[in-house]
Amino acid sequence: MTLRDLLAEALAGVAARPSRLALTTLGTVLGIAALVATIGLGQTAAGQISDRFDEVAATRVTVEPGEADGPDGEMALTQLPWDAPERLERLAGVASAGTFATVDVGQDPVRGVPYGTQEQTVPVAAASAGLFEALGGRLSGGRFFDEGHDARGDAVVVLGRYAADRLGINRVDSQPSIFIGDRAFTVIGILDAVDYRSELQDSVIMPMTTARELYGLQAPQTVEIRTDLGAAQLIGEQAPIAVDPNNPDLLDVTAPPPPGALRDSVSADVNGLFLALGGLSLLVGGLGIANVTLLSVLERVSEIGLRRAVGAGRTHVAGQFLVESGIVGFLGGLIGSTIGVLATIGVSVVRDWTPLLDVRLALVAPFLGGLIGLVAGAYPAWRAAAVEPITALRTG
Repeated sequence: MTLRDLLAEALAGVAARPSRLALTTLGTVLGIAALVATIGLGQTAAGQISDRFDEVAATRVTVEPGEADGPDGEMALTQLPWDAPERLERLAGVASAGTFATVDVGQDPVRGVPYGTQEQTVPVAAASAGLFEALGGRLSGGRFFDEGHDARGDAVVVLGRYAADRLGINRVDSQPSIFIGDRAFTVIGILDAVDYRSELQDSVIMPMTTARELYGLQAPQTVEIRTDLGAAQLIGEQAPIAVDPNNPDLLDVTAPPPPGALRDSVSADVNGLFLALGGLSLLVGGLGIANVTLLSVLERVSEIGLRRAVGAGRTHVAGQFLVESGIVGFLGGLIGSTIGVLATIGVSVVRDWTPLLDVRLALVAPFLGGLIGLVAGAYPAWRAAAVEPITALRTG
C-alpha cells in the first residue's frame, strides 16, 4: 500500500462518519482555541499591565537613610537633609519631590473637638509641600498646604479621608479644626486618594516645619520622587549624589527596573499561567481523540479483519488509524487556531486593547493539533494492528 493509497483510505474512513468526525474534532478545536486565545490574551494583558506600570510605578524613586558607623561603634541611620526636595528638583527629569516622616506626638490624643469622648488613635505624619504631587495625591475637598505654610510652620493639616471620617469632618469650607492634645490645627484639605503610601489616607498630615518646631522631628524619613517617564533609572543613580554629595553610598535608593525587563517579566509570568491552562485544554482534547479513536477500532473490528484477510499487514492497519487521527487533529487545530485568533481580537476590541499575538503560533497550531492527533491515536492504532483476522471475522 502506497502513501497515497493510505492517505486516501484514511480520508475515506474519516469522511464516512461525519457526526463522529465533528465530535472527535471538537476536543482538539477547544484545546487549540483555548491555547491560542489564552496565549494571545496573555500577551495582550501583559502589554497592558506593563504599559500601565510604565505610566505610574515606573516614575517613582525613593531615597531613604542608610546605616553608618555611629560614634560608639554601633550602626546608626544617617539623616536626610531638610532641603532634599529642593536639591533633587534641580535634576533634569525630576517632575516633583517631597519628604515624608511619621510624627511622635507622645500621649496627646487626636480629637475632632477640644474636649469630650471623641479621642481617636490616628497616625500623625509630616510632609513637605511637594510630597502630595510626588505621590499623585487627589483631594475630595479643600487644598494642600504649600511652601508658605511649611516655611512658616503654620498649624494646618490635611486629613486622609479615613482619618476625616473617624474625626467627624467631611467639609473644609468652614475651616474646621482638630486638636492634638491641647493644640488646635486648621483642616485645609481632605486627601481622597494617592498612588503610593496609602497609609496617608488614614493619617493627619502636617507640614514638616510644623512637626519640627512643635514635636521635635529630627529629620525626614523618606524622600519621594516622581520622575518624567523613562528617567527613573537615571534619577536613581543621580539622587543620592544630589541629596548627600559627601556620602552618597550611605543612602538607600529604590528605583523601578528598566521597562524592558519589567515587560519581559510580566509577559513571562502571565504567559506561563495561560500556557498551563491551554496545555490542560490540549490534554483534554487529546484524550477525547484517543477515546473516540479507540471506540472506532472496537466498532470496526470486522472491517479490520476483512482488510487483514485480503492481505493488509499490521503496519497498514496501524498506519490508517494513525493517519485518520492525525487528520482529525489537524482539522481541529486549523479550526481552533482560527477561533483563538478571532477570540483574541474580539476581546481586545471590546476592552479597547491593542491585540498582541505571535503569528507563528497561529501558523503552527494546526500542525500541533495534527501531532496531538497522532500521539492520541498511537494506542488505538496499536490495538487495531493487534487484531487477528480470524478472530475479527468471527466476532464481526
